[in-house]
Amino acid sequence: MQTNPTIGAFERNLQQILHWIGKAKQAGCDLVVFPELTLCGYPPQDLLERASFLDAHDRALADLIKQLDGITCIVGALERRKGPGKPLYNSAFVLERNKIAFRARKQLLPTYDVFDETRYFEPGTTSTVFPFKGLQCGLTICEDIWWSSETYQANPLKDLAIGPIVPDCLINISASPYHHGKLGERQQVFGQLCRHNNLPLLYANQVGGQDGLIFDGHSMVMTSAGILGATAAGFVEDMLIVDSDSWETAGGPPPEDSVAQVEQALVLGVRDYLHKTGFRKAVLGLSGGIDSALTAVIACRALGPENVLCVAMPSPYTAQHSIDDARKLAENLGCDFELIAISPAMEAYRAALAPFFTGLAEDAAEQNIQARIRGNLLMALSNKFNRLLLTTGNKSEMAVGYCTLYGDMSGGLAVIADVPKIMVYELARLINRQGEIIPERIITRPPTAELKPDQCDQDDLPPYEILDAVLQAYLEEHKSLEEIVASGVDAQLARDIVRRVKLNEYKRKQAPLGIKVTSKAFGPGRRYPVVQGFAE
Repeated sequence: MQTNPTIGAFERNLQQILHWIGKAKQAGCDLVVFPELTLCGYPPQDLLERASFLDAHDRALADLIKQLDGITCIVGALERRKGPGKPLYNSAFVLERNKIAFRARKQLLPTYDVFDETRYFEPGTTSTVFPFKGLQCGLTICEDIWWSSETYQANPLKDLAIGPIVPDCLINISASPYHHGKLGERQQVFGQLCRHNNLPLLYANQVGGQDGLIFDGHSMVMTSAGILGATAAGFVEDMLIVDSDSWETAGGPPPEDSVAQVEQALVLGVRDYLHKTGFRKAVLGLSGGIDSALTAVIACRALGPENVLCVAMPSPYTAQHSIDDARKLAENLGCDFELIAISPAMEAYRAALAPFFTGLAEDAAEQNIQARIRGNLLMALSNKFNRLLLTTGNKSEMAVGYCTLYGDMSGGLAVIADVPKIMVYELARLINRQGEIIPERIITRPPTAELKPDQCDQDDLPPYEILDAVLQAYLEEHKSLEEIVASGVDAQLARDIVRRVKLNEYKRKQAPLGIKVTSKAFGPGRRYPVVQGFAE
């Protein structure tokens, strides 16, 4: 069972669990399995330090145990502990006959990328096998089946295999975040795991958006031969019914890592972020460029076009076809569209700054003023009409600082801040596959910020094909400058790109939260100091 909890919404999460238990009972199931920390939602972070949060969790768990009837339930929950060490376990409880019959405690606590579990949890020390309907079930939690000798000393599955009771199957409850490529990683790791241990696997994964993280679901059953038997849907709540007498039964085609999955993740991320924080409507600036066009499409698919306001804010440097394309896109989407010219505001700024700027050539200062005027106008609309402002910058721009603090970076959610520019184009073409939604000229014209006459991105940046390749090597693959240059990239160009990444850390520290869709996003999973002297 893959559910979409809200962190700390204990009554909501409890009713959600009971709803799916009812469906499982109607389908004739004997056992229902929920994801990691289902009751409180994952990751709860420093809420775990609040006694009132833990008390509310324990009350919800007690209510769940009281209301179970005629079915066994595995639920991810917090477990308090005493003594030296951390005050909590990350546990899986097997609930039956109105009690906790068995429990498993997460042994491998990840501390990489977005994870920081050793901050809160004490690791478990023993593996759990419990009997159910003639089967011996090995129960594990998320990271426990991602063991590698390079990362962890203890192997929870080895303990299962050499224990007094040999399991007939593995059950893993998980809250595994999505990134492009993760589906293939899971199938490879889980397939090898099942083949090596000659055991089938039941994998229940959380679904939904939580801040910048996306949990994709795709719960699955894997046969002892490492073949995907069946999989739940991705990016939605779903129930996967498994017959333990037919592990070998072939299911549908496995889900594939594709740009379409990225689009689904972004839509889910926008919808859940707004709805879980109390917003129903959004506003964004629509420039006539491809980044804002993609953001507008995602927003409309996430919230409904009736809840999205797109605003064009032309300057004297804005081409007429940019306005025309923005309006046409809004018409295609069916969302509201407004136009606010910023020329009067630009003149007011020019007059106010004339005593200081007279005699100096125009440069990035004047360009940034335009971006900040637009940011202020959009924030005013956001405040007045209770619409969350969505920013439209992509990962390539964020990496090298091709963005303006308190201008186009203003907003509450950075929708495509983890989408490289080349992938932006791939997503735009995917969106148009069944018919033109994004006007073709938006996709084919050279990208430009239109902050000065005849401006193009390539005036200030390398071609995006090169830029994105270097950024992926440096940010996601952690390659050194020497390795990047050895791959064929011009040394001066590679050095300049890395220099820009480092110099603009201060901007990203002030950027709105972004939705993670790559293996290494800017945000809590990438912790670099603003001030540093490291050469690379």
